[in-house]
Amino acid sequence: MRALHVLGRLIFGGFFAYNGVNHLQHSEEMGQYAAAKGVPSPQQAVQASGAMLLAGGLSIIAGLKPKQGLAAIIAFLIPVSFQMHRFWEEQDPLKKQNEMIHFMKNMALVGAALALMKVEEPWPASIDAARAEDEEMFVRLGGRDLRALPA
Repeated sequence: MRALHVLGRLIFGGFFAYNGVNHLQHSEEMGQYAAAKGVPSPQQAVQASGAMLLAGGLSIIAGLKPKQGLAAIIAFLIPVSFQMHRFWEEQDPLKKQNEMIHFMKNMALVGAALALMKVEEPWPASIDAARAEDEEMFVRLGGRDLRALPA
């Protein structure tokens, strides 16, 4: 199970990290698209959302504060879905279907992120788990709990 969890994190988090890098590398072009969709300050919005995606994706991959990373992903997906993929406003059937696919994909990703919020921390094979193990090494010495010693 641990290997599947880590592989799933790599795939899920990697998707967001990749898209965050893509946002940052192509913020000018993506900003033009965002402007066409009515996003205020579109280039800055693309850069900010790219940073959110990158941070959230890396958090999930590494298992470093994963609930905060998942919250960043959710905070990106929900407003972006309702702003950028308004399938209900499209008249052209092909455009409507394309926007609906993107909207529904994003909602499925929100569902996956919400489900991952219930995984107990620290996640297996994560930075948080390694840090917790290292902390224990320094707290106990020779069978004595150093936290109980007077400062």
